[in-house]
Amino acid sequence: MLHPVPHPSKKRAAVLLSLSAVAAALASPVVAAPAPAPAPAPAPAAAAALRWSGCATPRYPTLQCASLKVPLDHDRPAGRQISLALTRVPHTAATSQGPLLVNPGGPGGSGRTLAGFVASALPKDVAAQYDVIGFDPRGVGRSEPALDCGAGHFKPVRPDSVPLDPATERANLERVRSFAESCQTKHADVLPYVGTVSAARDLEVLRTALGAERLSYFGYSYGTYLGAVYARLHPDRVHRLVLDSVVDPGGVWYEDNLAQDQAFDARHKSFMAWVAQYDATYHLGTDPAAVEERWYAMRTALRSAPAGGKVGPAELEDTYMPGGYYNGYWPALAEAFAAYAVREDAKPLVAAYERFGAVEPSAGNSYSVYTAVQCRDSAWPRDWNTWRADMWRTHAKAPFMTWNNAWYNAPCAFWKTEPLQTPDVTNHDLPPALLFQASEDAATPFEGAVAMHDKLAGSALVVEEGGGNHGVALSGNKCLDEKLAAYLRTGQAADAACPAQPAPKPATATRAVPPSAGGAALHGLLGFRG
Repeated sequence: MLHPVPHPSKKRAAVLLSLSAVAAALASPVVAAPAPAPAPAPAPAAAAALRWSGCATPRYPTLQCASLKVPLDHDRPAGRQISLALTRVPHTAATSQGPLLVNPGGPGGSGRTLAGFVASALPKDVAAQYDVIGFDPRGVGRSEPALDCGAGHFKPVRPDSVPLDPATERANLERVRSFAESCQTKHADVLPYVGTVSAARDLEVLRTALGAERLSYFGYSYGTYLGAVYARLHPDRVHRLVLDSVVDPGGVWYEDNLAQDQAFDARHKSFMAWVAQYDATYHLGTDPAAVEERWYAMRTALRSAPAGGKVGPAELEDTYMPGGYYNGYWPALAEAFAAYAVREDAKPLVAAYERFGAVEPSAGNSYSVYTAVQCRDSAWPRDWNTWRADMWRTHAKAPFMTWNNAWYNAPCAFWKTEPLQTPDVTNHDLPPALLFQASEDAATPFEGAVAMHDKLAGSALVVEEGGGNHGVALSGNKCLDEKLAAYLRTGQAADAACPAQPAPKPATATRAVPPSAGGAALHGLLGFRG
């Protein structure tokens, strides 16, 4: 769903009164009723004090690193141990509010670099009050063992994602079935213990190792679900809880993906309208629908003649999907589109693929964890006929990425590790939590934030009205950032709305991200699919 592959270059005030009605009107049916929340686990055995050592970088000169041992199986705490890789920017104020754990999402995203970013992006007086801690969840990055189910899964040129004929469908099915079997072969001993509940229980071991009575948590994207599950297990251990770009807890994960497909299609149409607005620059037309037709004509042409021998239809979707996460990429993507469609020059399109769509080596790990977590967390249809019918029905309304997203998640149709039931994250025992959500977010549609807001009693929802980016706090919106800082200082928050940042302006091809589009640094850390 949330596509954790790192970026290759590093991957409403009045309206709030009607949020519950909006959620009820737009909510999708879930695959199965959520299970009751798991009973709180017994307190973990006392963990050894963490040994922090300097691992400073020029950008983050006070960064420290450590590793933490946790049980592979939390129900057998004396059994096999695995390790989590940690980073920390220590507090500097005389009085500390304790640890602030940060997570970039995924599942499968590495959070080690995010600690330095968050500590430097917060106001100095706020950052000084917290030990800002990043971590690689179990299986991720420098945590051990790190999952890697199969090299070359995204090697171009892949079969067309849209299975217009049986041979293309068979080729795609073989790819995803092979990946699932490879995971089982390589990591059968670990896969039953890779999931959101296990990761949440790891956080409680980390809290104990830190010697903290309570911890604070700031998660983006999938990280919002991880934080909500931890808070349900240990509500009395939560000091502050910030959830940005919020997962719908009622659709984990099959239904959430179908909702995401439609939201991404709408966001792609917004990009097409933006391109049409700047016809004087891109010469692709002034009618958004006509511009979109030219984009799909490009996709059709690439089926028989992949650009540079690398960019076929599936790779084209991978290249343009990041534009649904962050509109700061729109100028570069529009220039590549125009070069191919207007000037018959494929080189900028290949360059855009290599920057936004090509998979770097570490993606094997992040995608493997993504799949292992999502396939374990909840039940997926095992009958491919169900997938086929659902995808064609959704594709008819939202053709931009429905089938591409289906193949990304389809290993779950063949996963051998038994799925769990999703926990109910409803929580009446938390201190007030703070939620941030852009109203037009594609990766985690708005209705998910409404649903989470309803489930977390006393929580506050701050909406970026008209915003379409995924991950909005600390991305340059002063209104949002002030509300985050105030909450971390005092723990107090209220429902509110903030205006979105201006859309980007066209930029020269050599300018990666125009200054008008804030948040490039954050979005490089949160990553996206491709």
